[in-house]
Amino acid sequence: MFNPQSSPLNAPFGLYIHVPLCAAKCPYCDFYSGRQRELIPEYVEAVKDELVTLRRTKGFTDAALFRRPLKSVYFGGGTPSMLPAEDIACVLETVRGAYALQPGAEITVEVNPTLEKKTEWFAKVAAAGVNRVSVGLQSALDAERKALGRRGTAQDAADTVLAAKQAGIRNISVDLMLGIPGQTEETLRSSLDFALSLGITHVSAYILKIEPGTVFEKRKAELHLPEDDAVADLYLFMCDHLVAHGMRHYEISNFCFGDLVGRHNFSYWQCGEYLGIGPAAHSFISGRRFYFPRDTLGFIAGGLPMDDGAGGDAAEVLMLALRTDEGLDTNAFQTKCGVSLSAGFYDKTEEYEAIGLLTYKKGRLRLTGQGFLLSNTVISELLSVI
Repeated sequence: MFNPQSSPLNAPFGLYIHVPLCAAKCPYCDFYSGRQRELIPEYVEAVKDELVTLRRTKGFTDAALFRRPLKSVYFGGGTPSMLPAEDIACVLETVRGAYALQPGAEITVEVNPTLEKKTEWFAKVAAAGVNRVSVGLQSALDAERKALGRRGTAQDAADTVLAAKQAGIRNISVDLMLGIPGQTEETLRSSLDFALSLGITHVSAYILKIEPGTVFEKRKAELHLPEDDAVADLYLFMCDHLVAHGMRHYEISNFCFGDLVGRHNFSYWQCGEYLGIGPAAHSFISGRRFYFPRDTLGFIAGGLPMDDGAGGDAAEVLMLALRTDEGLDTNAFQTKCGVSLSAGFYDKTEEYEAIGLLTYKKGRLRLTGQGFLLSNTVISELLSVI
C-alpha cells in the first residue's frame, strides 16, 4: 500500500489537526463536530500520541515522515478556538519534538468570534507559535448572521481581529458567505467593506451550499435563498470589489493581499502532501489518500483510518491547478503526469477562450472570473477530452 519511493525525503508536507468541537451546530454545516467538551483532555492526548507514533497510519506512512520538512500546521474544525490555549501550545510542542518544522512555517488556527478571554487566549497561542488565524465572520450584518445560525456579532469579530493583532498575529483571514437568505449586493458590499476595514490579509468566500442531512436541507423551502443567477452576480461583484481594493484572486474562493496566500490550503491545490489527524481528517501521503472515520470516541479509542484510494493522477492535477490563478502549465503537466494532451483538448480550450471562460497563453491555461464561476462544467469538459 505504501510506496516509500514516491515521496523524496526532502519533500515538504502539511499537517492538519481536526478539532471536532462546536458550542452549537450551524444549520448549514456538515463538517464533523460535537459538543463533548469533557472529551478534550483525552482527545488532545490521542492527537499527541498519534503525532509521535504514527501507529494508526503506519499502513500509509513510515518513520521517514519524521525527517521530512513540515511546512504548515492547520487547526481546523469544528471550532479549534474551543480548545484551551494551553492544549494548542502542548500539541505544537509535540509537533516540534517529532517533526522537522521549517523555520517560518505557517501555523493557523480557526477562530470563532465569540471566543472568550480573547486577549489572554491569543497571547498564549501566539507565544506557542501560531502566526495565522482564520475568523468565521460569514457576514457583517447581524440579520444575515442570525439567518445562518451564527452566534455573536460583527463587533465580536472586530474585537477578535484586534486581540489577535495585539498578540502579534498579523496574518488574519476572515470567512465570508455568499447566497445567504436575503443577501443583496448592498449587504454583501457592507460585509466586504467591514472585513477590509479590519486590516485583514486574506478573505475566503464560499457560496452557501445546502448539504444533505443539515437543518437547512430540511428547511430549504422556507429559506428564501437567492436564485442561482443572483448568486452568480454576487460572486462576480465580490471578485471585482476585492480586486479593486488590491487583493489577489488566487483561488476560486480565496483572496489575499500581496503574497499572503493561505499556504496550507494552497498546497492542496498544488497536489501537495498532508497528514490529517483526528476524526474526519483526510490525508494524502505517498500517492495514497486515507481518512479517519467521523467518530471522536472511536479516534480516542485508537480507531484506524480508512483507505481512500490513490491520489494525484492527471485528472486531479488538472482539476486542482485550474482552481488557482496560476492555472495549468500544460508542458509541465504532460511531463509530470505522463500524458499527451489531445487535439480535442486544445479545441475545447479555444472554444472556452472564445466565450471568455479561460485564457491560454504561453503554455499556461487559466480560468477567468466567469470561468471560476462555471469551473465544475469547464473542468469536466476538459477532462473528457484529455
